[in-house]
Amino acid sequence: MDALIISGGSLEQEFALSYIRRNPCELTVAVDSGMEFFYRQKMTPDYIVGDFDSVEAKILQSFRNRKGEKRPFILQFQPEKDETDTELAIRTAIKQGAENIHLLGATGGRVDHLLGNIHLLGAAMRQGAQCRMVDPKNRVRMICQDIRIKQEEQYGNYVSLFPFTPQVKGLTLRGFKYPLSNYTLECFHSLGVSNEIVDAEAEISFQEGILLVAESKD
Repeated sequence: MDALIISGGSLEQEFALSYIRRNPCELTVAVDSGMEFFYRQKMTPDYIVGDFDSVEAKILQSFRNRKGEKRPFILQFQPEKDETDTELAIRTAIKQGAENIHLLGATGGRVDHLLGNIHLLGAAMRQGAQCRMVDPKNRVRMICQDIRIKQEEQYGNYVSLFPFTPQVKGLTLRGFKYPLSNYTLECFHSLGVSNEIVDAEAEISFQEGILLVAESKD
């Protein structure tokens, strides 16, 4: 199952609408003030998750008052909790059977929220789901196994790799402008930044570790 999560960070409305049309999802989740997007578009998410400390009361109440088949499940939590609202939304989506998660509105604004959301890509990965954090210029995911990226399907012009473990061993890059063969990529190094796909399909393979893959455009 594919799931769409709209979080409460920066969200460009036209981009979000275009992305949703190109990536239809069976499950939709609004995170706290992320419900404002659904409210403005007269759309109803399947779930609304959060402590609701950053959304207008009238918007939340409008969803509470919905009746009929398209009434959202509202999961409200206390502000004092161990998880962020976005983590609770990802857990909710996976619990409902999501295997592919598209996370919008998770970038921009506070850097601590951005870094926390990057870590949540790994939390989803550990639970067997692939989570992509997407904005108009970036698509970011975390991987623990080999992947291929078709040039015609890449998100932007650049592919950057960051080790999310102290080392990523046996890293081999094929189909890239800057290839690698059986390389050990270590933390605190910028070697993996701004590579480019030059073949019809590029391959990222490695023997051990976890990689953060960021596809970006100017």
